[in-house]
Amino acid sequence: METPDFSVRVVSCTARHHAWSAPEEGATNGIVLVHRGMFRVRSDGHRVVADPTTGYVQAPGREYAFAHPSGGDVCTFIQVRPSLWQAVVADDAPGPSVAVDGRVELAHRMLLRTGEDAADPAERLVHALAAAVRPPGEPGSARGDLADRAREAILEDDPDAADLVRLAEALGVSPSHLSRTFRRHVGMTVSRYRNRVRVSRALARIEQGEGDLAALAAALGFADQAHLTRTVRAELGHPPGRLRRLFSGGTAGQDA
Repeated sequence: METPDFSVRVVSCTARHHAWSAPEEGATNGIVLVHRGMFRVRSDGHRVVADPTTGYVQAPGREYAFAHPSGGDVCTFIQVRPSLWQAVVADDAPGPSVAVDGRVELAHRMLLRTGEDAADPAERLVHALAAAVRPPGEPGSARGDLADRAREAILEDDPDAADLVRLAEALGVSPSHLSRTFRRHVGMTVSRYRNRVRVSRALARIEQGEGDLAALAAALGFADQAHLTRTVRAELGHPPGRLRRLFSGGTAGQDA
């Protein structure tokens, strides 16, 4: 996809690479959002675990190394022209992390469907960038690594990640230490992050045409269909029925 302000390219990795790749220099301003899976990015002393809840910023002149411990990840590289980048980011130096809430993830998925509907992709992109780009934090630390390991355990459906106490025990720390560290480095509690991951998976399944919401709720660990509906609406601004209509190209209609 090409416009005067940006281009969009989907990139996939099928191989599993635990070691860091050789550094490569970023050539343009851009933002990378994860469509499926997870991988690691290292740049200027910062490390980012990129998944559907967290993307990263690419800037000219910076070096980036990558690791793909899980394989099978698919991401979207949005190359942004300097004029639009300046309009969105202004003079703030963007950090490596991009916080992707449910609404930004929905905008990302709808952006990839631009060829199938009549919505304006530039408007979506600007909204997503303005909501997602945040200033740089401190370089990686032992505590940041702890938060990353906790996130990876949740993303990989490790049985020990089902609750805070078991996860803390598996990581060799106290529950209170893990809770404080996770919230500081990720910006949300462990339980909220776990919910965010489940909603992301629900969104992907709904986009693929899943119609049995009760079965979907059970598969993703929600208490019931009503719990799924409440959580999806809170994170994405739409209930599952409305999302199905958005993805099918219909109007929003009534809630369901």
